[in-house]
Amino acid sequence: MLTRLGHRIVRHARTILLIAAVALLGFGFAGSTVFGKLGSQGLDDPSSQASRAGVELARNFGGDSQLVFLVTATTGTVDSPSVKAAGLALTTDLSRDSRVATPVSYWSAGAPQLRSSDGRSAMITARVGLLSDDAVQDILDQYSGSRGPVSVAIGGSLVGSLQIKNQVSHDLLVSEAIAVPVIGLLLFLVFGSAVAALLPLLIGGITILGTLAALSVLGSLTNVSIYAVNVTTALGFGLSIDYGLLMVNRFREELAGGATSADAAVSTVRVAGRTIGFSAATVVVALATLLVFPQYFLRSFAYAGISVIAIAMLSATVVLPAVLSLIGARINTGRLPWARKHNPATTSVLWKRLATGVMRRPAWAAIPVLLVLLTAATPLLGITFGSPDEQVLSTSGSSRVVGDALRAGFPNVDTRPIQTVLTGSADRAAVADYARRVSELSGVTGVQSPVGAFAGGKGPQPTPLDPTLAHGDAKLITVSTDLDIHSQAAEDLVNQVRDVAAPAGDQVLVGGDPALQLDDKTAVGDRVLPCALIIALATFILLFLLTGSVLQPLRALALNLIGLGATLGLMVLIFEHGAGSAVLGFTPLPLDTSMLMLLFVISFGLSMDYEVFVTSRIKEAHDQGVPTSEAVINGLSRSGRIVSAAALLLAISLCALALSRVSFIQMFGLGTAIAVLMDATLIRGILLPAGIRILGRAAWWAPKPLRKLHRRFGLSETSNPSTATPPEPAHSVVHH
Repeated sequence: MLTRLGHRIVRHARTILLIAAVALLGFGFAGSTVFGKLGSQGLDDPSSQASRAGVELARNFGGDSQLVFLVTATTGTVDSPSVKAAGLALTTDLSRDSRVATPVSYWSAGAPQLRSSDGRSAMITARVGLLSDDAVQDILDQYSGSRGPVSVAIGGSLVGSLQIKNQVSHDLLVSEAIAVPVIGLLLFLVFGSAVAALLPLLIGGITILGTLAALSVLGSLTNVSIYAVNVTTALGFGLSIDYGLLMVNRFREELAGGATSADAAVSTVRVAGRTIGFSAATVVVALATLLVFPQYFLRSFAYAGISVIAIAMLSATVVLPAVLSLIGARINTGRLPWARKHNPATTSVLWKRLATGVMRRPAWAAIPVLLVLLTAATPLLGITFGSPDEQVLSTSGSSRVVGDALRAGFPNVDTRPIQTVLTGSADRAAVADYARRVSELSGVTGVQSPVGAFAGGKGPQPTPLDPTLAHGDAKLITVSTDLDIHSQAAEDLVNQVRDVAAPAGDQVLVGGDPALQLDDKTAVGDRVLPCALIIALATFILLFLLTGSVLQPLRALALNLIGLGATLGLMVLIFEHGAGSAVLGFTPLPLDTSMLMLLFVISFGLSMDYEVFVTSRIKEAHDQGVPTSEAVINGLSRSGRIVSAAALLLAISLCALALSRVSFIQMFGLGTAIAVLMDATLIRGILLPAGIRILGRAAWWAPKPLRKLHRRFGLSETSNPSTATPPEPAHSVVHH
């Protein structure tokens, strides 16, 4: 099949390049509109109780989000006459603004908790619905900044989301501006040829433009997260460089073996194209499992990631061979002086020595590596989870400024309370009894209800019905707490509030940020096992089709889990416990469950990517009758240099994300880069050959029925015998 594809590509090379040029123009046009179509939400499970409570809040009380206006006196305190007048004027302006509902001000409400402990700042809060980014930006432009004797900074979840979105867009340009020239330089050093180095960059450029176009189309059809831009662009660019590196290296090997340009291109498609096909399939399978999650944040990465991998694979296996068949030996044009005598078909002495040493003493080589990786995984035992807020931004953003000011100067204000919506016919006495029972719960500092305030089971004072907390048959109960909303105690409190019996005649929905965090954690946690099982089964099938062995896929899955455990443990150490936070400039926080799931899935796919790169080369030698030990050494000595170079190039693309000013984007970039480098060195260089050496003759074992199945459906094309490189001499290896 791949041989026929290779011949067709060679015959129609110019037509393929013309079609690619037209597609590239289309990609550029479509991709130019991408940022206006993507959202910054999508972290919530729409079917959860907290999300349904948010719908009721938006329907009856103007929204489930708050804007917080931090008003700071230029001189004096917030009680001076000029500052009070400015505060009241701002409150009046907000009450007339149709975009906000029920503004509550220190000056109009006389609420002492809305005054900072030093007296220099005060708060105005206003409930809002789901405003567009333009509307939020307009509010920022209209109300923030200097207003006579006061300055105003605006925060809240919507402002934080907008500022994160804007930062992500900016970070994309910065990361690619750094990654592209560095990768280009390294490709030049790897290949020692200017033309050979430019070809993977060409595939990377096609993939980036194709990624933006795919995201633009997807954003018109369904909800897509803005965070998909940075992550999938870095992933697509890095993988396309990897694929281009593999194709170019194989093509140069075939030329060095005496093949013509056309034959070399066909052989490259047949052998390297097969490897890329399996590699892309493993990453696609991993990404596809994100579809089991209800959050569109994760689902959008499945849509976008699969599209990106498809573009990278087609570019590398169709467009690039067309180019290679036309340029032929000119691929070596612009060689560095030291590279002119280098034969691309030669093996790597370093990787050959490493593989030979590991095969001789597999236990001595593997045990220290396993101990290091298991030690790196130990911080996972103390992991805590949270939802991202404005603290993921740098300290200069207005939402971060407001959030930090509230945490430092307003100890009695809970801007992220538990919000309970009652709907039904319950009378005032029943609502009061419900609010009183909720206020008795440990960790509750106060309850605001339509019938008054409660604390410690006491209250309310005689008060008229508060019109801002009741609408039709809906009543809003706001439950304040002094617990850290990222803590287990806060999650327990949400469950306790949900366990309080509803007033007779009413239904209860418990929402707010603490409840959203709990429900999102549950939505991810409940689906982790099915997701892992799907990945494991699909990966097992793909690797079985590649190798014809039952034990090789199991060995690969075990090594991947060990490597991913080490990667996730290091992320806990860095981003939760704060190791290195001063260098990267982030605030240590509990880790977001959705981003951790994304990191796990993509890192798993990339790890299998290198598994396929190395194992396919070992299998190629094994299929030619080379003994297993010799096949491992031969395969690693020929693929190790390319795998390590590919991992370094992909890691640079991903590490560029670590320069982001959004901490969970930093975590993803650094985490995937560490996973890739760890996999390409410790796991593929040491644990893989050690594992095969320990398995011995059983490494390629499969039950008879499965062997028949593999002979029928497995792909086992190898290079032509005429161009195949002879195995290393028998005396240089350890036989089984």
